[in-house]
Amino acid sequence: MSTRDLVLSSLFAAIIVALGLLPPIPLGIISVPITAQSLGVMMAGVVLGARRGTVAVLIVLVLVAIGLPVLAGGRGGLAVFAGPTAGFLIGWVFAALVTGYLSEMLVRPEQSGLVQGVGFFLASFIGGVVVLYAFGIAYLAFVAQFGLSKAFFGSLAFIPGDVSKAVVAALVGRAIMAGYPLLPQRT
Repeated sequence: MSTRDLVLSSLFAAIIVALGLLPPIPLGIISVPITAQSLGVMMAGVVLGARRGTVAVLIVLVLVAIGLPVLAGGRGGLAVFAGPTAGFLIGWVFAALVTGYLSEMLVRPEQSGLVQGVGFFLASFIGGVVVLYAFGIAYLAFVAQFGLSKAFFGSLAFIPGDVSKAVVAALVGRAIMAGYPLLPQRT
């Protein structure tokens, strides 16, 4: 990776951390709170692409692992990776990877703004919602022993907010693509 790539990845790691300053909203149905940090994961993918977006998320997870309170609610440390949200944290890596990869495949600079926005939304939704939920629900169901149906139905409460986050990530991706494109292109 070049110095520029590391700086961009670090910048988006800082954005993910900054989104953690917003307080988490507990639902009560399930032990996973609503946070804004998954928006940062989606934005890292759509703006930076698969490789740099994934590095941004890995930087955040390293900060968490060494004990810095960078997650929503001021959480950090290795104990977080044993809690009920660990599946979602692990899923962040794959969410950024898939979101970035799909963005690189679906979005081109020569496309109209609408087509780019739809491409970014699809990438954000598939990577930042579908993939992220697959990891989070699987962890809650099997490792945290919630049961698949309880984990799945409890996670449905997050869908409207995460679809909204995918829209915001698509708008951010489109704005940056129009002004200063950073997204690598795959052929």
